Amino acid sequence: MGKKLKKIDFIYTFFKCCSVITFLSLLILCCKLSSAVTIKIGEINPLSGRFAKQGQETHQGVEVAVAEANEAGGIGGRKLQLISRDDQSKPDVAISRAEELCGWEKVLALTGGYVDSLVGPVSEVAKKYRIPYVASSSLQKELVQRKNSYFFRVSRLQGFVEPLCGVLAERFKPQRLAIIHAATPGSTELARDLERCLESRGLTVSLKEKFRPGTPDFTPLIGKLAGMNIDVIVSGGFSPDHILIVRQLKENNVSPKAYIGPFGIAYETFIREMGEDADYLYSTCAWNPEFTLPGTETISKAFVERFRRMFNRQPNTTNMHGYTSARALIEAMQKVLHRGQELTGDNIRRALADLDLILPMERLVFDNRGDPRHYRHVIVQIQKGRLEVVYPSERATAAAIYPMPTWDQRD
Repeated sequence: MGKKLKKIDFIYTFFKCCSVITFLSLLILCCKLSSAVTIKIGEINPLSGRFAKQGQETHQGVEVAVAEANEAGGIGGRKLQLISRDDQSKPDVAISRAEELCGWEKVLALTGGYVDSLVGPVSEVAKKYRIPYVASSSLQKELVQRKNSYFFRVSRLQGFVEPLCGVLAERFKPQRLAIIHAATPGSTELARDLERCLESRGLTVSLKEKFRPGTPDFTPLIGKLAGMNIDVIVSGGFSPDHILIVRQLKENNVSPKAYIGPFGIAYETFIREMGEDADYLYSTCAWNPEFTLPGTETISKAFVERFRRMFNRQPNTTNMHGYTSARALIEAMQKVLHRGQELTGDNIRRALADLDLILPMERLVFDNRGDPRHYRHVIVQIQKGRLEVVYPSERATAAAIYPMPTWDQRD
């Protein structure tokens, strides 16, 4: 009797093991089939930490591009699967998330990214795994000088410098110009390149000074600006810096003829925060629902409508940067399949290098370093709570109000 029971136990255990093995085999097969019918795109953004707002806005733009592609049938009949990760605004976490997406998730490409301290580390991981990475927001020149053929980006520093230099040299022609900037790589490079451009066009920078991001009090700097009778201030800070500087300019009754903040001013959130004090400030902008690249009005409107349906608010330029970077990847993948090739990192990289795509923000063509050839901002001024394009003339929606009224002349 004991031998029979042992035999029954053995048979039961055997079939139980077989069932487990069969289940695991089916699970692995299902995973393989799932990955075969979807196309994985990885995205890394600062969804928390100091750059969370910008990271979340970039992520929303990427989501719109993926939703748009999937609603149109995907790529080659295969749906896109967006796998998003939060780098927490920390470079070491960005590296870890990139390793996870490239090594474990086996994504075919990467997008997203805000500020070069986060984009740079991700680009190195992408190079290691031979996976193309199209960064949504990146300016630092060094990143395209590393001979990384897998790195592309939809923005570049000259897109800010050229229109700033143009409006200052052609329209404002200040006698005493100051460039103040945050002590970050992108802001430092902007200040340096703008000064060089202005000097080449006969303008002298009277003062160039950097400050720490998050500086709690700009009164000493404002005193120096007032003492030098500076008439135009170019401020390479970010939204919180502009808010404090402009408020302290008002408190000290210092009225420059123009205050230009290339970063962080051309947003509805900034205008709401500042109220009437935002009027007459200048900034730069790559795209806005009210002004798009000429000839792209229809596709720009479609983007705005889809974004509103998904997020119940008006999109901004950061959203458009995320959308543009994701659209670049999607278009490159479509080109690979159209050529009858396999979706590999190298094939996608080559398709990106050959890309020529008209989008609301820019005509997207990459040079041999991965920089966008046609990325260029317009100069905008806030007038009665609205952004108006004032430079260049062919895209202007209003005339610039220069000099801007002094604080005691305003209503």
